Amino acid sequence: MRAGHAVRWYTTALLGDRDYDRYVAHLARVHPGTAPVSERAYWRERHAEQDAHPGARCC
Repeated sequence: MRAGHAVRWYTTALLGDRDYDRYVAHLARVHPGTAPVSERAYWRERHAEQDAHPGARCC
């Protein structure tokens, strides 16, 4: 069971499934009172940024 939890954590971390939650937590901690963008808008902006500045990535 512990190994299954570790695999799930690794997979979600690798795929970025928790990035929006981390963004919301960061925004609340660093910029209290600022409303976060919707999750859909967050992913749209993130993918647009990656497309505009690809940098080093595997694919």
